[in-house]
Amino acid sequence: MTTTLDIAVVGSGYMGGGIAQVLALAGHTVRIADVSAEIAQQNLQRLLGETAQFVADGLFPADAVERVRPNITAAESIEAAVTDADFIEEAVPEKIAIKHATLARISAAARPDAVIGSNTSTILIEALAEAVTGPERFLGVHFSNPAPFIPGVELIPHPTTGDAAVVLAETVVASTGKQTARVKDATGFVLNRLQYALFEEASKIADEGIASPDDIDTIVRTTFGFRLPFFGPFAIADMAGLDVYAFCFESLQTRWPERFATPPTLQAHVDAGELGTKSGAGYLDVPADRTPELVAYRNRAYVAMQKLLDELGPAPIH
Repeated sequence: MTTTLDIAVVGSGYMGGGIAQVLALAGHTVRIADVSAEIAQQNLQRLLGETAQFVADGLFPADAVERVRPNITAAESIEAAVTDADFIEEAVPEKIAIKHATLARISAAARPDAVIGSNTSTILIEALAEAVTGPERFLGVHFSNPAPFIPGVELIPHPTTGDAAVVLAETVVASTGKQTARVKDATGFVLNRLQYALFEEASKIADEGIASPDDIDTIVRTTFGFRLPFFGPFAIADMAGLDVYAFCFESLQTRWPERFATPPTLQAHVDAGELGTKSGAGYLDVPADRTPELVAYRNRAYVAMQKLLDELGPAPIH
């Protein structure tokens, strides 16, 4: 990273604290604020202790404490935290009234050119922007739990967010080594819409007595979930064959015709002969001559994943 920024994180609990931690580790000057100076100071001490533990556990670089300690401080107030900030991340509880009140204080005290992000996971960004002075500088910047270790971040502009705000947010996130994806402002965004859709279907399967929660978790972990660190749903579909997917939808429709209606885009690809990697065209248009290389990568990835799981052992659930 070549440019360090002055950053404020408002809300220093588990999520906000983790965000502050990785920003400080990336070299930025970070001030955390909370409902009181005392709580912010307590959370700062917790973050420094966690950083030391992460080093001891081999999860952070050996010099992480020395990098984080000088870069993160506890502010006396929200206003003191944000006054000189280039970028501000709001991470207060997921209640619109609390977020509105906090964002109003932030935007009143911050520089007019400061970019403001919200870590909301469910509330429409446009609804939160109502409390922000200069809403063109405001967007969703949604880290996932645990923030130090989950590498993906959703960026959610609302209709009047300026391009400069999005670019700065991308720069800030990239400096931490994480990856961003731009998402339109819609209920659930992408992460939670997909996550809760899976949970809903899993719950229905358990409620119908088809499999136990433990067996459902085993199937997800050891089959399609095993692929997901490397490939998203469209890449997986392209590699499986979009014609195969269409046949499977038809089969599911014999029991749930509306719930598993064939997606129009899938049918359009199949009708056009665009069947995924085997035809060189599909959702991601991977050239057919790249298929052997892709298959080889896939196989290496899955073997490496299994070795990692063997090394870690089973999660301590039971």
